[in-house]
Amino acid sequence: MLAASAVLVATTAFAGLALAQDRLGQPTPGAIDLQPAASVLKHDVIWFHQWILMPIITAITLLVLGLIIYIVLRFNKKANPIPAKFSHNTTIEIIWTVVPVIILMIIAIFSFRLLFAYNDMPKPYMTVKATGYQWYWGYEYPDQKISEITSVVLPEEEAKAKGVPFRLAATEPMVVPVHQVVRVQVTGADVIHSFGLPAFGLKTDAIPGRLNETWFNAEKIGTYYGQCSELCGVDHAFMPIEIKVVSQADFDAWVKAKTAPPAAPAATTAAAAPAAVTPASAPAAPAAAPVAAPAAPAV
Repeated sequence: MLAASAVLVATTAFAGLALAQDRLGQPTPGAIDLQPAASVLKHDVIWFHQWILMPIITAITLLVLGLIIYIVLRFNKKANPIPAKFSHNTTIEIIWTVVPVIILMIIAIFSFRLLFAYNDMPKPYMTVKATGYQWYWGYEYPDQKISEITSVVLPEEEAKAKGVPFRLAATEPMVVPVHQVVRVQVTGADVIHSFGLPAFGLKTDAIPGRLNETWFNAEKIGTYYGQCSELCGVDHAFMPIEIKVVSQADFDAWVKAKTAPPAAPAATTAAAAPAAVTPASAPAAPAAAPVAAPAAPAV
């Protein structure tokens, strides 16, 4: 009965997984797996989860389940009316001490390698400073001389009109070029926030007074969504993170639009100078008196 129930649950779960089509950069309804990777770090995270953690977790779970079933069937009162008198077994105690240590060492080797990958940042193409506020994000581009851009949650009506996910879409996304290393410096202005974006494998705390940093290299053009993943107050659910990955040409055009000087106001037409015409009401200038010719000298 127990085995049949387990098979039914597993079949239902995998059937739901098969029917669910993964969405790029956002949650997929009905899916039970991790979001598809769009950055090298997330590929490493998925590999570590699928090929190291899951086999170990599955083996331990099945072992414990098997032991429980064996104990229930072998040592119940009906099958074993006279209980054993011993309380220690040196061999078993050594095994259940050494085996977990070996398992933890195996996990540590691969987890340390992943941790080093997160901290071994390649030479960044650009830097974005992300500051968490109650309750929105601010993005600053020091390399491009772009001052902080305020990014708040997109209103529900506007999100529905644009066909984007509400509470994940933002008014001003972080815009970055594809196939470039982007360093993200993360801090908080008031309380602790957390900069998390699953498709890139990012999760970095935004702590007031401290500047943490992480990095990513987006592989595909598209829009990727995340959220503040630290309980930061009453509007914690309204702190979306939207990263828009574009081509290099589109990024250059976006930077140019953001850094272009404001349009000069229309030049006001200078007032025309008054014409040098004597008004009709002004008195006419008196005519000059004729100059008399000099008299001829007497002979």
